[in-house]
Amino acid sequence: MLDSLRAPALIAALLSFAAATPAQDSPKPNVVVILADDLGYADLGVHGGKDIPTPNIDSIAAAGVRCTNAYVSAPYCSPTRAGLLTGRYQQRFGHEFNEGGANRDKFGLTGTETTVAQRMKAHGYATGAVGKWHLGYAAEFRPMNRGFDEFYGTLANTPFYHPQLVDSRVGPDPKRVEDPSFYTTDAFGERAADFVRRNKDKPFFLYLPFNAVHVPTQAPPKYMERFKAIQDKARQGYAAMLSALDDAIGRVLSTLREVGLEERTLVFFVSDNGGPMTKMGQNGSNNRPLKGQKGDTWEGGVRVPFFVQWKGRLRPGAVYDRPVIQLDILPTSVAAAGGEAAKDWNLDGVNLLPYLEGKNSGDPHDTLTWRFGPQWAIRQGAWKLIQGYDYDATDHGGVNEIKVTKPMLFNLAEDVGETKDLAAEHPDRVKALRAAWEAWNAQLKPPAWIPQPPRKK
Repeated sequence: MLDSLRAPALIAALLSFAAATPAQDSPKPNVVVILADDLGYADLGVHGGKDIPTPNIDSIAAAGVRCTNAYVSAPYCSPTRAGLLTGRYQQRFGHEFNEGGANRDKFGLTGTETTVAQRMKAHGYATGAVGKWHLGYAAEFRPMNRGFDEFYGTLANTPFYHPQLVDSRVGPDPKRVEDPSFYTTDAFGERAADFVRRNKDKPFFLYLPFNAVHVPTQAPPKYMERFKAIQDKARQGYAAMLSALDDAIGRVLSTLREVGLEERTLVFFVSDNGGPMTKMGQNGSNNRPLKGQKGDTWEGGVRVPFFVQWKGRLRPGAVYDRPVIQLDILPTSVAAAGGEAAKDWNLDGVNLLPYLEGKNSGDPHDTLTWRFGPQWAIRQGAWKLIQGYDYDATDHGGVNEIKVTKPMLFNLAEDVGETKDLAAEHPDRVKALRAAWEAWNAQLKPPAWIPQPPRKK
């Protein structure tokens, strides 16, 4: 069961801790952003998961702050990444969907947007990206042209074996890995640890977006062996992939300790969206008690694990219950580097440090909003108004075919599973929330591409 709102007590404790903690001067802290792919909300030990040990991921929450009302700005891979790297709702620049079919050549994070890597380079940081990019294939969109000094990973979704891999230290183009023992999750963990060791004497920003635990379900025997007692084959394979992910993250965390950087490094852990539990590339994940899955504006699609560790700066084991979103990572990283987001950056994210440290008792966000094709949602306080995918009407089709509900109202503090529609009881609240969403929506651009054409009826 998710934590109830208890911010006042937390803030008092945080203020006490902050008062006893000396201010940190130079050198500048490092920043590591770890992104999981299609992770189920209930599958981590710290979220109550029992069958898949995740000690390394859990340790980030134990050593830092666990945000229990945390979101991403899209229920899908690429748009979430676009929002994370820019600190802006990705619909503002047309990046609403993944690519599809003939859209591949024009698909990518537009050059009109400035990335967190570019922002951090301006503060003297070495920048590296390791993992799944999924923000464009053409040279202009690749990490090396978007502020990263180096990139090791894949440009899109990929198998875990024999991927098309880019190693910018060798060349700019992807090449198929022929080594049959090469497994992306292990390799990404090793290269990320190597990046830490090579840059230990200067401030660095490391973006580590894994492709685990996205399908295809593939894992080496050493990981499958750990979960031979799980009878469900989909769940068994998922468990093996999640265990590999946890081990890889552990390698990065242990390297930070080994080189003496653990207390000088701000670490984020977040998932790009909820797990796909039914039709959307089912991977054996579990989002309970949330409703919905990847591809939905229900909580199961956009509410995600979100942990922030900064030893010596953030109180270990703290729980923060106000709404936050992955858009906050950019301004928080810049603030940690000693900078401040300028007004003309037009960010939607905010610097979370004053809130997580207990210096600001307000809400980081009055309102959070979503648009994903015909689905949309808005959250203000505990109230959420949503026009979501209608699971009772049809099987899940393409984004152009989705049948949606009428606008429905939920009190998430009392009903996190979105089971009781309160719209009829609170028509004035429905009207106000709908007007607020419409005002936000009027600021957005239409999608720059649609992932697939509508099917013929």
